[in-house]
Amino acid sequence: MEWNVYLSGEIHTDWRDKIIAGCKAHNLAINFSSAVTNHEASDAAGDVLGKEDSSFWRDHKSAKVNAIRIKTMLESCDLAVVRFGDKYKQWNAAFDAGYCAALGTPYITLHDEDIIHPLKEVDGSAMAWTTTPEQVVEVLKYTLSQK
Repeated sequence: MEWNVYLSGEIHTDWRDKIIAGCKAHNLAINFSSAVTNHEASDAAGDVLGKEDSSFWRDHKSAKVNAIRIKTMLESCDLAVVRFGDKYKQWNAAFDAGYCAALGTPYITLHDEDIIHPLKEVDGSAMAWTTTPEQVVEVLKYTLSQK
């Protein structure tokens, strides 16, 4: 069995790389996808549609262009991993988790214990809550096990 796993959320640490490397080390048949993780490129995604003087409209256009990729990948994934970091509020990650819940797509949350309370509803719909990329790999390993 081969799965498509979407990696959503925080873009400032190497959690994606750790999950991908861990899954490769276990020879798991997984295709990974993600939103654009280059912050500047993501912010500029809508610039091709014309210059904006207002940061609201620039962000609005870029969000819509980015959503083409994100929506398509979320709708076609078998599972999503949604990472919430401690440095920034990842409202986009919460939106992705809610979209997965609405679609009936299973997702795993990945975050530290100190933000359990603000994420209680997000975690409540998750199939698993993890605190490390290694735990995510173990869940994926178990889930894809042929035994």
